[in-house]
Amino acid sequence: MLFGFPLTTIYLTVLIVIGSITVLFLLFGDMVDGAAEGIPFVDPAVILAFISITAASGYILEQFTNLSSVLIFVLALILSAIFTGLLYFFLLIPLRSAEVSLVYTDASLEGQVGKVIVPIPLDGFGEIVIESVNGIIAKRATSYQGEEIPYNTPVLIIEVKEGTAFVSAYNKGFSEQTN
Repeated sequence: MLFGFPLTTIYLTVLIVIGSITVLFLLFGDMVDGAAEGIPFVDPAVILAFISITAASGYILEQFTNLSSVLIFVLALILSAIFTGLLYFFLLIPLRSAEVSLVYTDASLEGQVGKVIVPIPLDGFGEIVIESVNGIIAKRATSYQGEEIPYNTPVLIIEVKEGTAFVSAYNKGFSEQTN
């Protein structure tokens, strides 16, 4: 008994409250994400995980063992420290360092090979697609050399100006011979 309540009730109440706060943190965590940027274990995700695991393991140990309450609390703290450390080092750190940007610039498209999906007339515009790690990018295109380029022709992007790709027909055989 603590504060007139059984310990299982206290552990379960703490687990429910911290679990609710964790759900709110998942939804609105970006607002408080930079609050303690330099101190790793002051991260709200780590603190919430530590308290949740402590409450859950304390509840389970109180409910299903006959150990003393002090020993159960110490065991719950030890289990929580181990699992929170594993969570931090094997999940949170790799996730934070694995930020991937899906942004591309016009300059990054230059030199890539695309395929014509709307034929490019002599003095007009067509459309090409470029397959990249970001997905499939469709761009307006015109011929760099003023020639007609038919549908499904591979093209090399020479330059990109004002959202228009200037392309030239790409001869795969020529690049293989020079390599």
